[in-house]
Amino acid sequence: MKLKQDDILVFAGDSITDQGRAPSGEGSSHTSNWGHGYVNLVGGYLGAEYPDLRIRVINQGINGNQSRDLLARWNQDILSKKPSWVVILIGINDVWRKFDSPYLYETHVTPEEYKENLVAMVEKTLPFTKNIVFMPPYMIETNHADAMLQEMQSFRGICKAVAAQYGLPCLDLQAGFDRLLACTHPMHYGWDRIHPTIAGHTMIANTLLRYLDAMK
Repeated sequence: MKLKQDDILVFAGDSITDQGRAPSGEGSSHTSNWGHGYVNLVGGYLGAEYPDLRIRVINQGINGNQSRDLLARWNQDILSKKPSWVVILIGINDVWRKFDSPYLYETHVTPEEYKENLVAMVEKTLPFTKNIVFMPPYMIETNHADAMLQEMQSFRGICKAVAAQYGLPCLDLQAGFDRLLACTHPMHYGWDRIHPTIAGHTMIANTLLRYLDAMK
């Protein structure tokens, strides 16, 4: 088990992480405080299996965030929590805005900016903790010729390269979804090809828990 006594586990991301969380991103026994997605599943599992460690889970996802938005609030929303661990899932909206808002150029994040934003997040965090985990962007899609999926794969490669540059783990969610899609239609895991169903969120949660050596 990689987590230690009284660790603070902060999740940084967009709507995939947010999932209707409370403004504080944490709380007592109300599941909605962590939202209704993978953060809630991780927090519930750790509380049930490792109550003695008193691991504090904080959800700091915000709907619609791109990497530039997350970076802008990094000090206030992430570092101020004094995290022992930071889990980053960001980049999906960086790609999505190019397809659902093709003429709003000011909303588009270039690959170069995406890389710069990720590097800045890491550089800001390393003085506090080296326990940074990347989960690169994904798309729940079986058509490998899909233009948005191809762009997502490009941004996924950037995320993996930044993680490798700093020797950080990068958990391959795309591979996890591809494994599921070999058996079931994509809509079972995400009606819009992005926002997971509870089965998709469970896959994300389990991927992280396995990396943390927390699964019993």
